[in-house]
Amino acid sequence: MRRVLNPFHLLATQRGYLFPWTPVCLGVGIGTYFGLSEEPQGIAFLLLTLGVLFLLGLARLSNEEMSPVILSLALILAGVVVAGVHAHRADAPKLGFRYYGPIEGRVVNIDRSQSNKLRITLDHVVLENVTHTPHRVRVSLHDRNSIFLGEIGATVILTGHLSPPQGPAEPGGFDFRRKAWFERLGAVGYTRSPVLVLSPPTPGNAALKIRKLRQDYSHAIQNAVPGEAGAFAAAIMTGDRSAISTETMENLRRSNLAHLLAISRLHMGLLTAFVFAFLRYGLALLPFLALRLPVKKISAVAALCVATGYLLLSGGSIATVRAYIMVAVMLTAVCFDRRALTLRAVAVAAMIVLVLYPQSLIGPGFQMSFAATTALVAVFGTLQNWQTWKITKALRPVLALLVSSAVAGVATAPIAAAHFNQIAQYGLLANLLTVPMMGSVVIPSAVVALLLTPFGLSWVGFVVMRLGIKWILAVADWVANLEGAAIQIVTPDPIVLPLIVLGALFLVLWAGKPRLLGILGLAAGFFLWAETERPQLLISETGGLIGLMTDQGRALNKPRGDGFTTLSWLENDGDAADQDAAYARRGFEFSENGTRFTLGGVAFLHLPGKAATPHIESACSGGRWVITMIAQEKPGGDCEFLDAGYFAQNGSIAIYVEPTGVRRVTAAERAGNRLWTRR
Repeated sequence: MRRVLNPFHLLATQRGYLFPWTPVCLGVGIGTYFGLSEEPQGIAFLLLTLGVLFLLGLARLSNEEMSPVILSLALILAGVVVAGVHAHRADAPKLGFRYYGPIEGRVVNIDRSQSNKLRITLDHVVLENVTHTPHRVRVSLHDRNSIFLGEIGATVILTGHLSPPQGPAEPGGFDFRRKAWFERLGAVGYTRSPVLVLSPPTPGNAALKIRKLRQDYSHAIQNAVPGEAGAFAAAIMTGDRSAISTETMENLRRSNLAHLLAISRLHMGLLTAFVFAFLRYGLALLPFLALRLPVKKISAVAALCVATGYLLLSGGSIATVRAYIMVAVMLTAVCFDRRALTLRAVAVAAMIVLVLYPQSLIGPGFQMSFAATTALVAVFGTLQNWQTWKITKALRPVLALLVSSAVAGVATAPIAAAHFNQIAQYGLLANLLTVPMMGSVVIPSAVVALLLTPFGLSWVGFVVMRLGIKWILAVADWVANLEGAAIQIVTPDPIVLPLIVLGALFLVLWAGKPRLLGILGLAAGFFLWAETERPQLLISETGGLIGLMTDQGRALNKPRGDGFTTLSWLENDGDAADQDAAYARRGFEFSENGTRFTLGGVAFLHLPGKAATPHIESACSGGRWVITMIAQEKPGGDCEFLDAGYFAQNGSIAIYVEPTGVRRVTAAERAGNRLWTRR
């Protein structure tokens, strides 16, 4: 008789290997919540919570073959509940209209925008004649002559423009409203007027004191280390990137070294490793102490204390908290005589991060960090006896660096390409030339500088640190300017990245030969990525910018304006052209009576501005699509009429050409009715 394969028995054979799957199941639930088109009602969360409790009780009564399945379902439901609870807790007022006038508030953060403009985030906001003011607003300073003299915690006043957080640049694209929702950011805008300080910081707020300390220390670092090296040093020590130039940031991105600026697993790992090793080997030199005290555990506790201080000093961003949790789990394992670097430790860290910050799951930081860590732990676990290989001791660190850089690069490359539309061809070379300098010179020098600060001798550490940073910046500049340094990649369909990630996780976490089935998930993901179809036509949420796909790439209807939307469209196309080059492409017929073009046998007419009003009535005929930026009732005639009111309701638009005609998809349809999309 043929033996029937029992999937539950297959799970039972994985006993002892299933725990690393717990954050995966929790993540599936969180991802499900963010993928819903409708916001669940309160009763739904209550029923889901009861379902989780029921499944947990059922799992205790089930046999070892059924309990993993039941627990997996419980974790998935729990993920939906956790994400929903965090989303509802983040509820805060947001601006519902465009505002211009006086803005008053307390400065809680100072950073730079993507266009390298200085910007400030305010709470305790006061707006003229606005009752329900946003919890927080963020204002970019666009006046070239404006110098912001305020401090963290100071109350300021200015005159500026504010708008609700923008929707996605295209249907299904990055939705800034969701990010702003979890940051409780109710409005964003800009000012061209000076920012005046009404009152200095008030004492008593611990969080603001820490932010003020960060700001002061950042300024001290930049005074001690001039130029771009000082800006880089301030970024890696305090998280303040406001002084880094646009050119330096671009070089770091093109050389795949931008991760050196993010205070994440690399910095936290290098810092704690340095402190742990310094104390452990230092105390080992004192036999009186080494023979009587648990030196290893003392070193681990001290390293954890230093990591905690670094977390507070660096501002406590999600990326830093994530790195801190990973380090804390590993150092705690050392204190309890457990292996620090295991897939179980990574799973525990991932679970804690997902429970505290479920929204981080859909961001590149969480995905890249845990992809790299999981891959490194799995590979070095497989090669755990590599030190017994016939390799001289001098070459072992070189081999470890080469393997770790290659593994981390391969693990994070698909995620980076999906989110940033770019692959740095020489990223491995750049990391091999800089990461050793970061670990052996820059981070130790930063620790020395910090320890010597109370004695006025921090310059000793900064002198050495500056040399290491200048080397890193020189490598970044050289690699970024190599021919073909960066390859542009098209944004994949939403299903692609989950397929690739789940396939890779199955390949790494499953025990035994069936793990090779993960290759099918990887192959399916990359195949669908290669078959990704970009919209033939994109229309911005204001109706002012139009992008038509041509044989040369996407052609734009104007050479300037809507810069963020333009950049998003071209990047998502995998197109390295700038706006001027895209405008020069053929595809539009410009005239005084509007812009004309044809797509899929359908005629389109774009009539921007109020001067277009007289032409709308005559244009609406013959099944033509008429697009205008003004608000007006649909005129009589046979046409598809898209005006300002339509765009305000539906957002940006994507149009695909199909055998049956053109198909329209709006940003509102793709985003759904969620907490962050409601007006």
